[in-house]
Amino acid sequence: MTDIEQELAGLDAPGVRRGARRGRILVVHSSDEMYGSDRIVLEVVAELVASDSNDVTVWLPTDVEPGPLGPMLRDLGARVERHPLPILRRLKITPGGFLRLARDAVRTLARLSGRRFDLVYLATSACLPVAPLARLTGVRKVVGHLQEPWGPKDRVGLRPLAGACTALVAVSRSVLGASGLAEDPRAVVVHNGVPHRSRELPAAPPEHRRPHYVIASRWNPHKGHGTLLRAWEKAGCPGELVVLGAVPAVGIGVDVKALVAQHVSRPETVVVVGEVADATPYLQAADAVVLPTDTLEGFGLVTVEAFSEGRAVIASRSGGPEEVIDDGVTGWLFDCTDVDALAELFSTLDVATLRAAGQRAQEVYAAEYTPERMRARIAAVVDGELHRVARGTAPLAVAS
Repeated sequence: MTDIEQELAGLDAPGVRRGARRGRILVVHSSDEMYGSDRIVLEVVAELVASDSNDVTVWLPTDVEPGPLGPMLRDLGARVERHPLPILRRLKITPGGFLRLARDAVRTLARLSGRRFDLVYLATSACLPVAPLARLTGVRKVVGHLQEPWGPKDRVGLRPLAGACTALVAVSRSVLGASGLAEDPRAVVVHNGVPHRSRELPAAPPEHRRPHYVIASRWNPHKGHGTLLRAWEKAGCPGELVVLGAVPAVGIGVDVKALVAQHVSRPETVVVVGEVADATPYLQAADAVVLPTDTLEGFGLVTVEAFSEGRAVIASRSGGPEEVIDDGVTGWLFDCTDVDALAELFSTLDVATLRAAGQRAQEVYAAEYTPERMRARIAAVVDGELHRVARGTAPLAVAS
């Protein structure tokens, strides 16, 4: 059993061993929104600031517009700063983009040199360029949180950067496997957890004969909106479909309204709401959530959000969701991009079947996917790293 696994052992309930040595912690994040990875950062920071002995600073990038995450982190008690950071973004993989990345790396190196952090926590894979910079400035412990699956080209650049981390947390076995680090003793899988926002439903949802579905995700090409809408049409538009989300602030987006016009002959059955501050009322009003990702999905946080509200999930076999959904019990799985298979599910599922699966899903959420469970396991990793600093453990060498 590795040191990290020993730290996680026995943490099925809230609570974590605390040591006398606490330190100055820097959390680096790649966005300022409130999508999946941002919500996880919020939970991580909430856990880190829970101890009065922790001094927690969060760095957010300046290449995105200020959003809702920063103020929420401040409300938790973290010090929040915005700086030019060497964040990896696909749209910036250009000669000019690499020059800006190098410039931001130099600035970050200088900024780290004067701050004397005990531990740096990198909240997404896009933040990994900060890992070797932190080690070069004397930071002895760096934790990388892998929330996204890596493709073959990603691994070429990201694995050397991950080599500068002393501990790695992956949100799913799928993500860890895609990174090529499944056998790495520094790595551990910690599934995401989310709060149950409505402890008691205010009222029973309106009765309806045909199922109501909701999709809540960024409008990225790989999120499967086209697959979903083609299947919806093929199934005869079998109820109501509500679409939440928006084009990402940074990255490639798709025009969902145009896809509806292109693929759906009865557009009145699809309600495009757009971005909302809180998806909970929409989850409550639906019978099930759809997650039709066309490629790998790191975890699919909306899956456990749906479970928390007693809603089943229909998802593609895209990695992370397969680790959460028990096919035919708490939801249903179909092969990525398989329009016919998704259409068949839409054609055969009824309201009663969806709601029964949702009840089972809520039981699974309570047992496995609460934020308290996730936070305890994250705290075990961070505490373990800080304790090894206190014991004088030598730092790992930066990978070449």
